[in-house]
Amino acid sequence: MSEVIKAAIEAGKTVLGIEFGSTRIKAVLIDESHQPIAMGTHDWENRLENNIWTYSLEDIWTGLQNCYKSLAADVQTKYGVVLTQIGAIGFSGMMHGYMAFNEAGELLVPFRTWRNTMTEEACKVLTPAFNFNIPQRWSIAHLYQAILNNEEHVKDITFFTTLAGYIHWKLTGEKVLGIGEASGMFPIDSTTFDFDSKMLDQFDELVAGKYPWKIRDILPKVLVAGEQAGVLTEEGAKLLDPTGTLQAGAPMCPPEGDAGTGMTATNSVAVRTGNVSAGTSIFAMVVLEEALSKVHEEIDMVTTPDGMPVAMVHCNNCTSDLNAWVNLFKEFATTFGMTVEMNDLFGTLYRKALEADTDCGGLLAYNFFSGEPVAGAEEGRPMFVRTPDAKFTLANFMRTHLYSALATLKIGVDILLKEEQVTVDSLMGHGGLFKTPVVGQQMLAAAMNAPVTVMDTASEGGAWGMAVLAAFMQEKAADETLSAYLNDKIFAGQTGSTIEPKAEDVTGFDAFLEKYKATLPAERTAIVGLR
Repeated sequence: MSEVIKAAIEAGKTVLGIEFGSTRIKAVLIDESHQPIAMGTHDWENRLENNIWTYSLEDIWTGLQNCYKSLAADVQTKYGVVLTQIGAIGFSGMMHGYMAFNEAGELLVPFRTWRNTMTEEACKVLTPAFNFNIPQRWSIAHLYQAILNNEEHVKDITFFTTLAGYIHWKLTGEKVLGIGEASGMFPIDSTTFDFDSKMLDQFDELVAGKYPWKIRDILPKVLVAGEQAGVLTEEGAKLLDPTGTLQAGAPMCPPEGDAGTGMTATNSVAVRTGNVSAGTSIFAMVVLEEALSKVHEEIDMVTTPDGMPVAMVHCNNCTSDLNAWVNLFKEFATTFGMTVEMNDLFGTLYRKALEADTDCGGLLAYNFFSGEPVAGAEEGRPMFVRTPDAKFTLANFMRTHLYSALATLKIGVDILLKEEQVTVDSLMGHGGLFKTPVVGQQMLAAAMNAPVTVMDTASEGGAWGMAVLAAFMQEKAADETLSAYLNDKIFAGQTGSTIEPKAEDVTGFDAFLEKYKATLPAERTAIVGLR
């Protein structure tokens, strides 16, 4: 088999997907059967500078180059060949955020990531103006907030985009976005597969006469899955691989967001399918049969990579606080001279949660490393609380933090399921929360009161999903839909595990959530008190 893979690599019959996550940049190379054959990674972290969550341009390019170098080294080690050509490439990244450029292509202000909750004033104007929910992390909210703040740079904007759009632009020269990623910049009309024309006009009316540009002039072009979005240029190849080994010319698919790659990686692009991505942030997405009855500030309307409307509940915080506690346990172990592998530590502590009281025994936690609009928290203040007579055990402590990672998501999803009566036939889980088998899956099933499936490919994540989207561009038959392609050519014969919710777990989570919601005022007070 390795000889077959080696020949495919040498012939340039592989496909590469690279995804910029919040804490890791990951590259996955797949073969003609769409199986991962090599991987590269680079760990990175956002930083809080001048009260803005950001990554520097140096972070971005150093990270990308190190990730690709890691992939090329993996190819060399496994197959004894040098990676010189690739059949197709796709890039994805954290959705939303704000990267604004002038005519010379210079970044006008530091990259403002999705994690910032600094655009509330803009959202309060745009949501009623459009009659469409505009969340704080959306690119258009950042632009309009900069306008409201009278920021000097706005007059010089000739283009603004997302992280994935920026990287794609620099590697191809094309100012484009996949429709799923574009739907996190500005509302999409799923009948035209483009930005909503009426809302574009409304935005121009809001800022009439202030600037030399119109909104259409500075947004990327919208493309759908299956379309080609340019090729890797000579300059782009050197940006990706400074050694000059990688050849230019690889066709590139539209850059997508992590929501779109998550849907692809879990085969959740068809109507009435849903998925939950749980890592640094957490979001649930359900592909809708029809529009929602009204605007809900807790629910974003985005799209699949092929333009179908999707209801998304997005929460800024998921595993960051949980990871911090695990690191504390690691420090404890190290202090006593014990050597513990992080994977073993996570697995052991996660499994301990299965022994806990289903309602966590009177313990409560808020996992807000950053602001959490769904819960009305403007800034991050992780907090752990218990009653004096609580059952303060390690098992309850771990289940509390796992429940906390899911609690705000549950608040938003309840609006979909209970108020809007949305039907979901299947719910797929993927992301770091599910790395330890069973535990995260069982907790999510309890929170959602629905069966949760984790596919065998779920650990491959968004980078694999992005590679699949690039392969779809290469292999798409006439009139073939993305859903049909995934069903027939990617997931046919794939296996996974499904966990049904346990009645006692559902009851326990609901009891925890009632206390969680009742105590939220204390969390908001902590934001004011701890400054």
